[in-house]
Formats: sequence, structure tokens, C-alpha cells
Amino acid sequence: MDIWSSRSNNGQDIVKFYQDRHHIHLQNTSLPALEAGRNTYLPMELCTIVDGQRYTQPLNGRQLNALGKAYAQYPDEREKGIRQIICKYDQECSVIEEFGMSVAKELVSIKARVLPPPTVRWSTSVIKYRVAEGLYSTFSPNGGRWTMQKRNMVDGGRVHAWMCVNLSDPLKIDANGICEDLVRVCRSKGMDFNRSPVLPIRHGEANQIERVLADIDKDSRAVLAKTKGSPKALQLLVIILPDLPGSYGKIKRICDTELGIVSQCWRPEQAKAMGKSQWENLALQINVKVGGTNIVLSEAIQRTIPFSVDEATIIFGADVTHPKPGNTTNPAIAAVVASMDWPEVTKYRARLSTQPRGEIIKDLYTSTGGMIGELIRDFASSTGNEPRRIILYRDGVSEGQFSEVLDREMTAIRQACHWVRPNYHPPVTLIVVQKRNHTLLFPNKKKDEMDASGNVLPGTVVDTTICHPTEFDFYLKSHTGIKGSTSRATHYHVLLDENDFAADQLQTLTNNLCYTHARCTSTVSKVPPVYHAHLAAFRARYYTEEGGPPQRINRT
Repeated sequence: MDIWSSRSNNGQDIVKFYQDRHHIHLQNTSLPALEAGRNTYLPMELCTIVDGQRYTQPLNGRQLNALGKAYAQYPDEREKGIRQIICKYDQECSVIEEFGMSVAKELVSIKARVLPPPTVRWSTSVIKYRVAEGLYSTFSPNGGRWTMQKRNMVDGGRVHAWMCVNLSDPLKIDANGICEDLVRVCRSKGMDFNRSPVLPIRHGEANQIERVLADIDKDSRAVLAKTKGSPKALQLLVIILPDLPGSYGKIKRICDTELGIVSQCWRPEQAKAMGKSQWENLALQINVKVGGTNIVLSEAIQRTIPFSVDEATIIFGADVTHPKPGNTTNPAIAAVVASMDWPEVTKYRARLSTQPRGEIIKDLYTSTGGMIGELIRDFASSTGNEPRRIILYRDGVSEGQFSEVLDREMTAIRQACHWVRPNYHPPVTLIVVQKRNHTLLFPNKKKDEMDASGNVLPGTVVDTTICHPTEFDFYLKSHTGIKGSTSRATHYHVLLDENDFAADQLQTLTNNLCYTHARCTSTVSKVPPVYHAHLAAFRARYYTEEGGPPQRINRT
């Protein structure tokens, strides 16, 4: 409807109404009107936007990048800004004095420890894809970062049946060259990667994604069925994405839930600007997707488990994600992941479920075992042993929900254990992970107490002064800082500890786990089980928004 050529309730032309009533001659009648209420519209040229209002709608990629750059500050700049705010607030506010309160002008000085990095094992062989005893070496990744240069995967995965499809402009992307480089890098890092795809590179239209993927699956299965000793279906599908919003989610939904194919997607701009380190990181991602292992810790996980180094331990990560602001139709998604190997703790399996909005995970236990029961059963099948101990890292919980999580979710865990086997009562340690806390740790000015970015060193742990006087909690800054930003330590709350961890043991275990994330060659800011749970739930968002699979799905 053309607002300005319409008429008001009394039949008067709106442009004329503004001129007669307010003596305003509207200059830009072609602009949209601003809706200020039911059947109430205002001319855009007469309005100004008040500064400082909160924007509650989702941000696009460009806005998120701009926000990140605006928020980033070096640690010394952030510390200086905090001090200035405190001094200004103390001078201008007399209310706190009326209540007999005061704010210290200096930051609190606290004692901290720096945990040593674990020893990481890597392969020295590129000939044997399953590394024999002795064909490995170790190193200690000081500084929280390392490279895979002259280092190879501990357990290179096998990719005998693969294909590539280019959904972008074939004139702008050299898909053949990309595939040749991919095969070369993966083989050089220790993967058993077939040099030849099942079928030549396919080129498809961006608006025909479903048909293109279905044809690839059908045609590749037909070829593999005629090849002796080949897998029945593709083990990897390399996809160069089109420049079309929403295509990534659609591709992942189809590959994950309809075709059952492992996929690796590239944006066109990524494919054209890959350096050596980017290629190596891509190889690491693919290796894990096809069942390989990049690095392992040299017994570091076992040594931090109390009482016995030989008792199988399963490590869970759990999270609940919610729809974007303004979305009132899609459900919340709960994700639980669990380690499937011991003592390496490098492979995880996920269970996902949709539920009404809320932080308590509904399907931890059901009459058919639930997410916990099924994952314990899978662990026993994978390792040959039922887990003798359970460690669960729980993300996305506020302090006001601690008691509810401890009560309801621990009850579900007990029921799931009973489902696995009556009288099965492994001790449980339940830890809540809070990355979005309001505590910043700044180093002293000594250079040996900070990393290259000016942040506190990786492995810095604090469990006094700013922690609870009687409860079991600690701050751990496990990752190396990014230059130009202030890193935030993660707050870990131990709600239940039936394994009787000493503080040093649990802190070291948590820090060591942060070196095992498969997607990067650096330590991460919170334990990988929580990262995997978040990524699994985020991936499932594509399924629900596209009207995908049923309420419960399993992923490895």
C-alpha cells in the first residue's frame, strides 16, 4: 500500500494532513513509512533514531565481523578502560556512600598457577597408514599452539571412494586443481586417500542442490557396486558451495540425514586462497570425519584420573541451544556427546533431540535408554568395557539453575545407568562450564607471565580469592590469546564429584583435554566435549529449520 497517497480516517490526504495540521511539507514521499503502532505510520524524514538502543534481531555476517572488531581490545587497553570507569563512577556516584559501601580503585591481585602442557604424540610415518609401534614421536606444545609441519597424523583415515561437486561458477574455480591439492596434502599427512575419484568432478546448478546430490549418490553407488572390495557408498563428498544464502545448511541436511555421506564444504573464496597451514588444517578436519586420529596425549588423561589409571572412563559433553531471537516456532535442541575410546579420548559420538524451550535436557533418560544410556552402551561396544567412571561437562547453565540440573539431570543419569544394567552405579563427576562470565584475568607486567598477545599464559588456573569460599570451582584460561583481544578464562563449577578428584587432578585433566580438539592445532578455551555438543546442536538447527529428520538422531 502506498502510505502517502492513502487517506487518513477522516478521508484527508496524508501528505496534505501534515501540511495543514503541522505546516510540514513532506519532501520524500517515495520512502517507506515507519510503523509506530497499529495503523500508525510516521514519515521517515521526520524521525531520528535514539542512540544506545538495544538491537534484538539476528546480526548478519558483516555485522558480526564489525561487532567483533569494535569489541576487540588489547589486554592493557581493556584494563586501563576498566580503571577509568571505576574512577569516574566513584567520583560521580554518591548513592553507594549512603549505603556505607565503597568501590576499590585497584583491581584485585590474586594468586594463580600455570599448568604445564601435556605431552602430545604424533606419527613419524607417512608410509604406514596405521602407525606401528615405535613410528611416533612426542613434543610439548608450549605456548598453546603447534604446527603439523614435519608431523603426521597418529592414525590416518581411509578414503577409497570419494567425489567432488562444484556448485559454484566453473569458470571461476579450478575444481580439478583443488582436488589434486587436497589429495596430495591428505596423503602427505598420513591418510590412505585414493588419488582418483569414483567419477569425474560434477558441476551442478545452485538451485538444483537436491537433485544434484541425489544423482551423485545414485551414480556413485552404481559404480561402486561393480568394483570388487569397494565400499557400498561414498566415504567423502567434497563440495564447493554456491554463492547462495542457505545452501550450506541444505547440503548438510541432505548429506547427513538423507544420503548418509560425509561431506566437506568449501566457500569459493576459501578455495582460491588456501595457504599451506589452511590445507593442513583441512586435512585434519577430513581425517577426523572419516574415522582417523590426528594426535593423542601420551597417557596424560589417564594420569589425572584418581585411584586407578586402568579403569575405563567415559567423558560426556552436553548443551542446549535455542532458536534465534524472534523465532517462536522452532524448538530447542539438546545435544549430548560422549568419548568412544579410552584412554585416548579423541573420538566422540553424539545424540540429539528436540524439546520445548528450557535448559534441562529432557531425553537424558527414556524408556529405551535415552541419550546417556545409549552412549554408555556404545562406549562399551567400542572399547569392550563398561565405563567405570563418568565425567560430564555441562554447558549453558546459569547459577540459578544449578540445583535443578543437579537434581533432575543426575536422576536421569542414574536411571540411564540402571537401564544399561541393574546395580550399575559408576561414580559421576558433574561440572558446569561457563565461558560467558564477567571475570577478566590480566597479567602482571612481567613478560614471562604473559603470552605474545599480552594475555595470561595458557594453562593459567585460579581457585582462590575470586572463587566460592566453600564450593568446588575454578577459572581456567586454557587457550593462547588472539593478538588484539582480551582472552576470557572459563569458569568451571563442580556440582558433584563422586570420583573424589583433588583440585589439581581435575584442573589438569580439564586443561589436558583442551589440547585434544581435532579441528585445530592449538588448545581451545573450553573442553572439547562441550565444543562438540555445541557444534552438534548447531548442525541440528539446519535439520529442524529445513523440516528435516525426526525428534531423535544419532551422529558419530
